[in-house]
Amino acid sequence: MVMGVCLLDSLNEPEEIQQQIVRETFHLVLKRDDNICNFLEGGSLIGGSDYKLIYRHYATLYFVFCVDSSESELGILDLIQVFVETLDKCFENVCELDLIFHMDKVHYILQEVVMGGMVLETNMNEIVAQIEAQNRLEKSEGGLSAAPARAVSAVKNINLPEMPRNINIGDLNIKVPNLSQFV
Repeated sequence: MVMGVCLLDSLNEPEEIQQQIVRETFHLVLKRDDNICNFLEGGSLIGGSDYKLIYRHYATLYFVFCVDSSESELGILDLIQVFVETLDKCFENVCELDLIFHMDKVHYILQEVVMGGMVLETNMNEIVAQIEAQNRLEKSEGGLSAAPARAVSAVKNINLPEMPRNINIGDLNIKVPNLSQFV
């Protein structure tokens, strides 16, 4: 199983435990010399010897994956390389600010590569094509911020001769309040 450290919020652990995991991972990785291999045993909070931390250091960024002991270290290093190159292509020279202010996009890119612990795609061109398709879809929909306004507009434009007062669906009977003050 593969887990990106940036997805700690999906662990359903309290924030304090997540912060401890980040600190422990940071200290384990930071104290290593650049000439040492990029694999190390997971810390006490990460699962100990059953898990490995595999990381790459690019300029000021560290990318760390926690994997179980059955994963190939070199395969995960390649996966990190694909992930970073994809980020670099999507953000045009990725930096810390891109990761901070576009965390939703980073998560989306990572989910195109890995989902549920399984590697889905390693072809960078295919990943970028899917991200560009998602960006086009968001632009055509006007983004999420325009959704409430479009919903209100759609409700106002319903061509009903009279607003229904009761809705009956089988045994379910729903009384609709008077909404004329909102239209």
